[in-house]
Amino acid sequence: MSFPRGLCAVSRSARRGFDGCRRLLSSDHGSPALMQTRFAGAPRTTVLGCKDIYSWCLPSSYSIGHQIHHQTVVEEQLDPFSLVADELSILANRLRSMVIAEVPKLASAAEYFFKLGVEGKRFRPTVLLLMASALHVPLPEPTDGSLGDAVSSELRTRQQCIAEITEMIHVASLLHDDVLDDADTRRGIGSLNFVMGNKLAVLAGDFLLSRACVALASLKNTEVVSLLATVVEHLVTGETMQMTTSSDQHCSMEYYMKKTYYKTASLISNSCKSIAILAGQTTEVTVLAYEYGRNLGLAFQLIDDVLDFTGTSASLGKGSLSDIRHGIVTAPILFAMEEFPQLRTVVDRGFDDSANVDLALEYLGRSRGIQRARELAKKHAELAATAIDSLPESDDEDVRKSRRALIDLTHIVITRNK
Repeated sequence: MSFPRGLCAVSRSARRGFDGCRRLLSSDHGSPALMQTRFAGAPRTTVLGCKDIYSWCLPSSYSIGHQIHHQTVVEEQLDPFSLVADELSILANRLRSMVIAEVPKLASAAEYFFKLGVEGKRFRPTVLLLMASALHVPLPEPTDGSLGDAVSSELRTRQQCIAEITEMIHVASLLHDDVLDDADTRRGIGSLNFVMGNKLAVLAGDFLLSRACVALASLKNTEVVSLLATVVEHLVTGETMQMTTSSDQHCSMEYYMKKTYYKTASLISNSCKSIAILAGQTTEVTVLAYEYGRNLGLAFQLIDDVLDFTGTSASLGKGSLSDIRHGIVTAPILFAMEEFPQLRTVVDRGFDDSANVDLALEYLGRSRGIQRARELAKKHAELAATAIDSLPESDDEDVRKSRRALIDLTHIVITRNK
């Protein structure tokens, strides 16, 4: 596929220098006072309902284009989404056609979050299309040039199908989650359950899963079918874990990370692995694709959990503090609990009483919970970037640009504000 001209790729040596800078940042566990001195001028943010604290976003020196070991790397920033914009448009149209149902009411419900203007930024399809390009291996020149083009085109179509399946599974999970959480907004508009009722929202989610299954079967690859079927199992397992936690599990970081993998990271990691499998990649490369998706997914959810405390309803497209008000304990609170063990008593009492919510937020504001959650997200982002940098070297310009874009996505994930 073609990409915009005039964009240079990161050289492997420059990227290693950049990774060194990342490792330096991630390994700094000095005192808060020392870190405050080193990151003087870091942006401040507000834990909703609490005092101001440092957000500990990545400093500007973390981004590409700054001096690394006194050597300036001058590069034009890539927009990962623009590299696959044309394909995303085609994919969006195809998704809208795939969710058409015989019953008008069901069709209207199924396409609710696929309509223009509310389809989101298509983060997961973007990752998968970029991964497909990043793992592209040029075919040997055949005697008939058209044969190679046909094979390459067929592979791309099958990989696009993975992106479509992933998006349908993702949206189905959102519809079901909104019913379970009794949500009233999603992506800045009324949630489907709020607009059309719980029953239709559940049926619409089931319908999307059935469409995803049909598309998955058309690929006729048993390993890929098994992987994505397991993803659906993980989504159910993760949601059940969230609903049925014991007191000890409620306050366990290990349990939280396992649940986060099931609910968020499994889909993107196994989809990335499926892209590699369809491309006929080696076991080593499929593992790297999986690790990229797993760590990117974990980083994404960790930042989501931070934003639930520091964002606003307008920027998030949903109610702020929604997790804690639903009794869901996430990384910032878990880290705060390590500093203030008395917060455990507040958590055990539950958050039906708004006074307990306010008290938990007060402890959070006094702790490094937000900072440590961001640091953990950054570490997973670094692991994702390392997985891409560990792929076999390629001289293909489009491959290098796609890999650079996948690394850039790790930065976007951890510095976003919605």
